[in-house]
Amino acid sequence: MDVRFLGIGNLGEVPSVAVVVDVMRAFTVAGWVFARGADRIVLAESPAEALALKARHPDWVAIKDGPLAPGFDFVNSPGLLRSVDLDGRTVVHKTTAGTVGALAVKDASLVLCAGFVVAEATARLLRARGSDGVTFVVTGEDGRADEDLACAQYIARRAVGADTDAGGFLRRAGASRAAAELTEGVRRGVHPDDVALCLELDRFPFAMVAALEDSLMVLRPRAMGDRAS
Repeated sequence: MDVRFLGIGNLGEVPSVAVVVDVMRAFTVAGWVFARGADRIVLAESPAEALALKARHPDWVAIKDGPLAPGFDFVNSPGLLRSVDLDGRTVVHKTTAGTVGALAVKDASLVLCAGFVVAEATARLLRARGSDGVTFVVTGEDGRADEDLACAQYIARRAVGADTDAGGFLRRAGASRAAAELTEGVRRGVHPDDVALCLELDRFPFAMVAALEDSLMVLRPRAMGDRAS
């Protein structure tokens, strides 16, 4: 498998298969959103688009980075969302990096969104697809976020069936700048458990597949069963 690790700004041509990684916190949050029963997540291009979609569909749930703002229902925190009932709901999600990365590769033939919480399911889907080339979009810090790069590298190894100890990758993520900012309160809209929740390996048995539906980029879960080597 030919693997590339690129920041959003370095993508160039549209990849055939893209895995968009945002560990802290967009796609950890997405995993929890689906675990709490949501049917789908609409990835918004801007806060204004998220609010416009919410205005047209008052029953939708809107989530954003940072502190809670008028018109939004929740913030981008797994710790704050893990007990919310989202059964059957549509969620509109706008974040600084993760949703931006997914929208940047919206024309790829396959777009997966991932964090450690869905790492193995993501790798299993890649193995099942048998793709020759995969581009991992490292969304944080212009492609330099070590928590995202570590997760991408781990998934890449698992995607080719390598027996890989996740410990070193998780330690890198736990020592990352993003983890420190969440722990130290630099970022707003944070729960004390957020970092720990972002480092839960294979918490959920589904991959997350994004595709265009009626001009919207929509993320849905795809069950992949138990872990396999």
